[in-house]
Amino acid sequence: MMTTSIRLLSDGTLKRDGGTMFGQIPKMTWENRIVTDRRNRMTLSMNCLLIQVAGKNIVVDTGVGSKEMGGLREDYGLGPSRLVKSLKNVGVSPNQVDYVLLSHLHFEHCGGCTKLDRAGSLVPTFPKATHFVQKQAWETALNPNERFQSSFFKDDFMPLEEWNQLQLLDGEEEILPGLSVVVTNGPSIGHQIVVINHGGEKVVFMGDLVPTAHHLDLPSIPALDQFPEETLEKKRDLLNEAEKDGWLLVFAHGVDRKAGYLESYKGTTYLRPIDL
Repeated sequence: MMTTSIRLLSDGTLKRDGGTMFGQIPKMTWENRIVTDRRNRMTLSMNCLLIQVAGKNIVVDTGVGSKEMGGLREDYGLGPSRLVKSLKNVGVSPNQVDYVLLSHLHFEHCGGCTKLDRAGSLVPTFPKATHFVQKQAWETALNPNERFQSSFFKDDFMPLEEWNQLQLLDGEEEILPGLSVVVTNGPSIGHQIVVINHGGEKVVFMGDLVPTAHHLDLPSIPALDQFPEETLEKKRDLLNEAEKDGWLLVFAHGVDRKAGYLESYKGTTYLRPIDL
């Protein structure tokens, strides 16, 4: 039997406006559960995964990385990038990463794919890795509309094409035995989740479909969502399946609860958090 190892890593935290993160849900509904700063920003983790299977090292999402982002790091409350250090702490160097799976190309999910070398040139952070992203997500990132221009930085992903480290996908695909990507589109065009069969159970990295455990509530959909109605339907279907089949859900932006199982008691569904 093929052994799969899964570790939760982090590129640090960022801050996002609380109202933006909860969309139409009024602040009076969520303010007692969420701590915000004086600028109404809540703290979000930039969680990533290291999957080791079939002799391969696979990273899922890369956080925001270490580049300056046009001077916006302070606006987002960003500290030092931590992903590479987190990898090294578990014995994996950037040169040893074989695949990178990207849920989508918003800067806080793919910024860590590239870095500046000592000469100030943009280069891939993981020089031997093939980076997998949906074709539709790639095309959207190249030509975002006015609502979403601030979500993309071409320095995060264009070098991957230039260095021949990009593989575009067209729908659901099995990357390796037991490791697949599934397109959800909501919350953005070409958004994909990652599904891992691990020891007889499914572990699912939810990306921005359900960014935190606080977004398990179906109406809690961020204002940045391109397709809130589609996201609502996809959330409902996937969360019902997750509860029925006992999936372990991993939240890309979870801080207090980063992973857990959905369970029901006396008609109420709740999350049983675990450390991953």
